Amino acid sequence: MKLIGSETSPYVRKVRVYLGEVGMGCDFESVDAWKPAASLLEIAPIGKVPVLVRNQSDPLYESNLIIEYLESLLPVEKRLVPASGEHRWQVLRLQALATGMIDAAATRTVELRKPPATQSSVVLDRELGRIERLLALFEKSVESRPAYLVDNKKSTADLVLGVALQYLDFRHTPEWRSSAPSLAAWFAPIALRPTFTSTQPPGFVPPSAL
Repeated sequence: MKLIGSETSPYVRKVRVYLGEVGMGCDFESVDAWKPAASLLEIAPIGKVPVLVRNQSDPLYESNLIIEYLESLLPVEKRLVPASGEHRWQVLRLQALATGMIDAAATRTVELRKPPATQSSVVLDRELGRIERLLALFEKSVESRPAYLVDNKKSTADLVLGVALQYLDFRHTPEWRSSAPSLAAWFAPIALRPTFTSTQPPGFVPPSAL
């Protein structure tokens, strides 16, 4: 298998972190997601990353779908999403909310790259509000200081939330630790995991290292 994606994309990073956490080998090809080559568009007409190129099968797109597929390749006891029951839905619920935080930060980042005169304050305020609500929700979720979000077991919810929080750091959208101190404390050990330190965007210096 081969994963194609940008080193700065949080969606690609979700998959890379997951692969490392479950110890699954996969080649990685870095591309410019803003200027996709014809060879990429040929296998991924959607024009977005990540793309998982599978042996003898059609490629897969969209980070959550790719993670779901990779989960299916693992023995049940090694999977990071519970197979059934309420814990499964809690993991997927929190994973979706963390992905929503990434979506909001990415939308805001794109808007801020426009010339100031063409930026939409409506878009910026809407996405910032979305981020702030999600930060408040996750702050409440970790106030009791669990190591992991669901059933105190590592899951994709923890990994995706970690990627989302560090994407806020990377794009400075917004500074979030002062308003979510419990969440900052929860995230600190996750940020030090090898899967996170080895997949940081080029040139990014985590706040703790400043």
